[in-house]
Amino acid sequence: MSKLAIHGGTPVRTKPFPRWPVFSEADARAVARVVLSGVWGRTTGKVVAQFEQAFAKFQGARHGVAVVNGTTGLRLALMAAGIGEGDEVLVPPYTFLATATAVVEANAVPVFVDIDPATCNINPALIEAAITPRTRAIIPVHFGGLACDMDRILAIAAKYRLKVIEDACHGWGGKWKSKGLGCIGDLGVFSFQSSKNLTAGEGGFIASNDENLFETVQSLHNCGRLRPKAAAGGGGTGVPASAWYLHHLLGGNHRMTEMQGALLLSQLKRLRKQTQRRDANGRYLDRELARVPGIKAMRRDPFATVVSHHLYLFRYDPAAFGGKPREKFIAAMKAEGVSLSPGYPVPLYKQPVFLNKNFGPYTGWKHTRPNLDYGKVSCPACEKACAGEVVWLSHPTLLGGRRDMDDIVEAVAKVQQHAAEI
Repeated sequence: MSKLAIHGGTPVRTKPFPRWPVFSEADARAVARVVLSGVWGRTTGKVVAQFEQAFAKFQGARHGVAVVNGTTGLRLALMAAGIGEGDEVLVPPYTFLATATAVVEANAVPVFVDIDPATCNINPALIEAAITPRTRAIIPVHFGGLACDMDRILAIAAKYRLKVIEDACHGWGGKWKSKGLGCIGDLGVFSFQSSKNLTAGEGGFIASNDENLFETVQSLHNCGRLRPKAAAGGGGTGVPASAWYLHHLLGGNHRMTEMQGALLLSQLKRLRKQTQRRDANGRYLDRELARVPGIKAMRRDPFATVVSHHLYLFRYDPAAFGGKPREKFIAAMKAEGVSLSPGYPVPLYKQPVFLNKNFGPYTGWKHTRPNLDYGKVSCPACEKACAGEVVWLSHPTLLGGRRDMDDIVEAVAKVQQHAAEI
């Protein structure tokens, strides 16, 4: 192959990959209709409710509640599940900060369980060893949109009577067997932040098949009010169910706006085809990159029937690249026209907020774990992933065609063949 672009050679690729977000005049018209209606709030509008029904059906849940963002969704799901002061919740350390800080905001204690290096998902083989009498829940993260091993996780949860709250913030359209991610455990949470595969700039969603949990989440996201049906069934106050100033739970205003609901409804129309393309391109990259020494795709177990690929991940072995660190490889790939990311720099337990326990008013840990020290936590697989093993490719890239995927493979192969020069 020709000289590396980083040293003045011709890059494999000069045209850009698909941009994100994808939008159209139809999206703009959908939002404009809401603006011109003058009905912008969820409590008087109908659009968010329509989106809730549509997305719940798309993903395969009986119920869904749209909220302001995924972080809030995780916190409300924990509250609805009864997680509170001093309880322990098992979480992976290779995920966005919110998975663990939501546990802190529930006044509970995050306990980190290492990942399987072949998937970057929580390792089921390590879960039971982390369970104590204070453990109340597990948050499996379907990282990048790759399904966790829910058979093993659900079995452990049943054995110890733990709640399962899926972090499906990368999971829109993804499936475990025939079930949509986020619809397998007790509750599932999604994000619609600007980088996400389904986006309105911000926003979140809580899915559940449990009627009681759904009603609790509904109340928590709407200032502790009860819906008319729920209030009539057990409010016990004698006050009409429609009373605006009757609050049953310690909720807040976490409602989505009608404009966001309209944009998401419009975006949802293209999500199925986008997911199919990302999934197909992911399978193609898995197969083709396997031919390149030093590159190993994430393991895709048979139960991962659809992978939404918010991220396409692979493992980088510097030994096959002349001992060059991941950063050198990424820089060489960028010069060839393919942008990659090293992902998280450190596991969550090495973040300053956890090392210093800067948890503000959330002091539940002081009563049950006064000697809590995240500096003593060690998750070797996660640390290796952060230190130089795992590489990310962003989801808009996977909206390209076969020629685009071939460019990625060609660039990786070129850099590998010239590894001594990077």
